[in-house]
Amino acid sequence: MTVHIDLAGRTALVTGSTQGIGAAIAVALARAGARVAVNGRTAASVERAAMALRSEVPDAEVIEVDADVSSDEGTARTLDLLPTVDILINNLGIFGPTPALEITDDEWRRYFEVNVLAGVRLTRAYLPAMMERGWGRVQYIGSDSAVVTPAEMIHYGVSKTALLGVSRGFAKAAAGTGVTVNSVLAGPTHTAGIEDFISGLMGDSLPWDEAQREFMRLHRPQSLLQRLIEPEEIANMVTYLASPLASATTGAAVRVDGGYVDAIVP
Repeated sequence: MTVHIDLAGRTALVTGSTQGIGAAIAVALARAGARVAVNGRTAASVERAAMALRSEVPDAEVIEVDADVSSDEGTARTLDLLPTVDILINNLGIFGPTPALEITDDEWRRYFEVNVLAGVRLTRAYLPAMMERGWGRVQYIGSDSAVVTPAEMIHYGVSKTALLGVSRGFAKAAAGTGVTVNSVLAGPTHTAGIEDFISGLMGDSLPWDEAQREFMRLHRPQSLLQRLIEPEEIANMVTYLASPLASATTGAAVRVDGGYVDAIVP
């Protein structure tokens, strides 16, 4: 028996998809046949990402959505450019280390606006039509930090914890309609952002391979992989959950964390 994922005829929006995990998800969905909307804050970054996607998947149908979906104005522009989708991947997120007692109210609000409310607004906009059509997929790209709050960035962890409730709640709203809503708990992933993050924690003097090993040993010792996860590995799970094969998975927090979360129940 072979597993074949066919998303032909489906339109997907991946927020924050000009780099990192979002870009890998866009490529994976395009390879499965979906029409993919690439999203970022600037036209230049979106154009570069779209060109890279077309290079990876030459026959891909790509839509460019240059809009900051963490704002009301950006959300409105996104809906103008893309009135309806079948697959919504709420990937946009920010992170960065700040001592817990130094996180200001403004920073707390910014993390909530970007990491939580951006996805809430888009889900609220796109979910009703999915329910009416009887098919749709909504996913929130979460983090192991949702359940293992990192001491160096509790505002990030709390925002990702909130997504678990958001995802479960919208799954209940869509119950019985053929639409699934899930969150994906990504573990420590190899992206340009995490390279900067690790360099900030470990210092610039260490070679990357050594810095990565030391970061995992000192700051993420629970990882059973004992390495950073590649973005494509996250994208594989997202693509499966976006497919008809995952029709019975909804309201779930699916882990792609390399065994980082020390629990036997997801």
